[in-house]
Amino acid sequence: MSGDGSVDPVATIRSRWDAAERADRVVYALVLATVASLLVGMATGVVSVMYVAGLLILIAMYGLLSVGLNIQWGYAGLINFSVVAFFGLGAYAAMLVSSPQSPLELGWHPAVAIPLAIVVAAIVAVAIGIPTLRLRADYLAIATLGLAEVVRLIILHERQWTAGSQGISIMPVPLEWLPVGRRWVVLFLALAFLTAVILFARRIHRSPWGRAQRTIRADEDLAQALGKNTYRLKMQAFVIGSVVMSLAGVLYVFHNQFLTPGMLLPIETFYVWVALILGGTGSERGALLGGVIIVAIRQGTRFASDTAAFDLLSGALATVGVFPYLNSASLRLFLVGVLIVLVIRFRPEGMLPPRDELIWPDSREGDSNEGERGDGRVHREADVEPSAGPAAGSGGEQA
Repeated sequence: MSGDGSVDPVATIRSRWDAAERADRVVYALVLATVASLLVGMATGVVSVMYVAGLLILIAMYGLLSVGLNIQWGYAGLINFSVVAFFGLGAYAAMLVSSPQSPLELGWHPAVAIPLAIVVAAIVAVAIGIPTLRLRADYLAIATLGLAEVVRLIILHERQWTAGSQGISIMPVPLEWLPVGRRWVVLFLALAFLTAVILFARRIHRSPWGRAQRTIRADEDLAQALGKNTYRLKMQAFVIGSVVMSLAGVLYVFHNQFLTPGMLLPIETFYVWVALILGGTGSERGALLGGVIIVAIRQGTRFASDTAAFDLLSGALATVGVFPYLNSASLRLFLVGVLIVLVIRFRPEGMLPPRDELIWPDSREGDSNEGERGDGRVHREADVEPSAGPAAGSGGEQA
């Protein structure tokens, strides 16, 4: 903070960099290098600006899914294998009421579709949470895994309502009338959704509610002994996380303009879990970083089969008897597996674990101010004691 009371952003960034651990600095350096390479690619024309905008939308989408799962698993310890179900509920709720090709033919404004998707996800989360959140560990995981498949099969077979395997296309976008193009409007909405959700998640993470959730995750019996209504707290975390996941579904249909039940496969839930594990469970910045990594792997391997490095790698693996017929899909899973092994081996808490996120910045500044005031009192007392000694002595002599 400067002398006039304003915050110096350069000094703030420098202080955070100095306070970060070495591993965190490596992660930040890699992120900055990636951003710099994309900027250079756009400046030289190697990378299309529209392609980068699409990547940012996908990063925001996976970031929303990871943050939603982080609220459930990272905060309250809820094992949710139905991430793709709430993603699909949000996507289909928006598509069915707003798309001109929807079987319902409602034609609602897309701005109305966003809160509708939130309400639908919240209602389903409460309906599923009532019987399942009393279960623990493995049983909750099995129940949520079954939910994801039930939602997919209902959407697939109820063709008179959802169009089934035929899918639905054309989704209007809010603010589409702006003269900047649809993709830029979707990018603006994606960044707005992601920023609002991360700020909200950081707020509740540091609140008494967040501390109660972490107590439940560590020891639910202890939380109950302390007088906490663990069932209600877990229900709140489950609903909030599910609502965030539904926003990712809305963002998906805004961007892709097409939706089928084939996009609701369990592999999508697997990718979100991998993103959270890689980034750091319980960390908002880690969840966002995990989304970036997953998008980089999924998009990067799409073009890998056309490169000489891919041919060299596939030939080497075929020689040693591993992946004799390597393609981009198998390479994608291979890279994800390698990353999981490396992170669990060298960074079991994740690449960006939750350290400072559990501490209010004001409290850290307050501690330093208290230290400064304490040092000032020590100095003042030290200054007073020498002058008090002779006075006391003279008083004693007079006595």
